[in-house]
Amino acid sequence: MSVDVVERGAAQAARFGEFFIPKLATVFKEGYGLSHLRADAIAALTVAIVALPLSMAIAIAAGVSPAQGLYTGIVGGFLVSALGGSRFQIGGPAGAFIVLVSTVVATHGVEGLILATFLSGLMLAAMGLLRLGTFIKFIPFPVTVGFTAGIAVIIGVIAESSQNPTLSHVE
Repeated sequence: MSVDVVERGAAQAARFGEFFIPKLATVFKEGYGLSHLRADAIAALTVAIVALPLSMAIAIAAGVSPAQGLYTGIVGGFLVSALGGSRFQIGGPAGAFIVLVSTVVATHGVEGLILATFLSGLMLAAMGLLRLGTFIKFIPFPVTVGFTAGIAVIIGVIAESSQNPTLSHVE
């Protein structure tokens, strides 16, 4: 094996490893000033105004205390900020998860939800290591819109049935 092949393999391994360095580390290397901090604080406040009430709503829908949703939203926000791979990435709860979270908690309890969350994270990490994110381009835009609209209808039906108990026992 020639030295050139070994050097090329080492360079490719270094580039592959660069994909997994959190953007926060590279931002500080490039320089981070007071103007950046001010802009980021305004962006964080904007995201928090939406994310924290939604985190509490998901917690309430799952049958746990709003405080648990608040803690989860805050910790999750910090983790996405610290470990995210893009300067423009935001993280927070998604309304689509109300159906999943409430079903898992009703079926398996909070411990089951913690396990499901941990396993989901492991699967996401494995998909990232295998570079499977490129396959998202094969999902047509109408499918994405239909999925989002379907989740909106499900959330609306759940909200309406919780407001009107007669709808929850449709036969």
